[in-house]
Amino acid sequence: MGNLLRLLQALLVLVPPLLLLLSEGAVRADDAAAPMEEGERRALYSAIQGFVGRNWNGSELFPDPCGWTPIQGVSCDLFDGRWYVTTMSIGPILENSLQCAADADFSPPLFDLKYLKSLTFFKCFSRRSAAIVVPSTNWENLAGTLETLEFRSNPGLSGDLPSNLCSLRRLRLLVLVENGLSGELPEELAGLNKLQRLVISGNHFSGEIPPSIGSAMPDLLILDLSRNALVGPLPSSMSGLGALLKLDLSYNLLSGKIPPELGKMKSLTLLDLRKNGFSGGLPSSLHTMTSLQEMFLSDNPLGGKMADFPWETMKKLATLDLSGTGLRGSVPETMAELPELRFLHLNGNNLTGPVRLPGEFLQRMGRGFSAWGNPNLCYSAATFPKPSHAPTGLKQCKEEEVAAAAAKPAVKSNSSGGDGDRYSSEAAGSAAISLLLWGMTILLNQAVIFSLPGLPS
Repeated sequence: MGNLLRLLQALLVLVPPLLLLLSEGAVRADDAAAPMEEGERRALYSAIQGFVGRNWNGSELFPDPCGWTPIQGVSCDLFDGRWYVTTMSIGPILENSLQCAADADFSPPLFDLKYLKSLTFFKCFSRRSAAIVVPSTNWENLAGTLETLEFRSNPGLSGDLPSNLCSLRRLRLLVLVENGLSGELPEELAGLNKLQRLVISGNHFSGEIPPSIGSAMPDLLILDLSRNALVGPLPSSMSGLGALLKLDLSYNLLSGKIPPELGKMKSLTLLDLRKNGFSGGLPSSLHTMTSLQEMFLSDNPLGGKMADFPWETMKKLATLDLSGTGLRGSVPETMAELPELRFLHLNGNNLTGPVRLPGEFLQRMGRGFSAWGNPNLCYSAATFPKPSHAPTGLKQCKEEEVAAAAAKPAVKSNSSGGDGDRYSSEAAGSAAISLLLWGMTILLNQAVIFSLPGLPS
């Protein structure tokens, strides 16, 4: 009897989970059997046929595209007991994904998918005689739902970025990478004030960066306008992007001074301005970007002295590329005060004198430190007795260069952000001691000489 009672108790414990599983299975079965709104189905089929060709008819789908046999790249959700499309991805993203035909084009029914949240095109529009452009109308039909819009690797997609696209007021992610788009960036981009990620790289856009981008996108985290043909100065309004984490404007034709207002971007972790025409030196205010981890400024005619910048305040900096920036003077010893620094590239500048960074710092950096193309920059044999352990690209200093550097007080930047240089007390004390020892040596030599026999006392 006792065993029977224990068995009944065990069954009672299992009954509620079994009932829950059965009820959930019934719900899923009901969901799968739920009908798709007929207008939605027609709009979806017409949109897909416009991209993959008329031979596709969806006849193998049961009971519809959101039922037991869904379309790869199409996701649905229930609204008021009926299925509606929420995601559409066209292109070879997965093995069985919808792939575009040679004559792929946009069809108006695409804009009738009234619950669409995400729309992606990957390797859909290739180069051909008839160019395909982004539709200039109907985007407002998706303004209340669309949150993600991506065009990736579509070299056949050309023309301007239509201003009507900027009516997508709920858009959080706009990615236009490696397409054939051109023209100027529309001022209306500022209307996309919910954007968190704006990536428009690898196209042919020209003209200046609209200043409104920096003043109307408070939630923007990533801004990438790299690999275009953008010109003109960098708008100081960029400093209004207070939440920005990554700013990439590399490989453009931008010019002028780097705005000192960028120092207000306290959250920035990556700043990439490579391959532009920025000049006028580094504004000292950038040292307040204390969250910065990666800074790429190579191949800009910045000029100025490297030692004028208060590097020691940027404690999180891990990568710094200043190659080909026209820097002159010495490499500041304060670089050794950056505990996270792992890559320091100073190639192709006019830096001079011995590298007076501590040997343990340079050994820690290893191949992460490079200074090719600085003819007057060298290393001391006292720091690296074995040339094979010396920094890559540097010659060994002559003795007189080391002596001259030792007699010269080290220059330390003004961390308060001013442009003037100041001498460190340690360097001044070292120079005074060296001078005192030199004087005592002269006096001793004279005493020895005058005490030799045969010389008048």
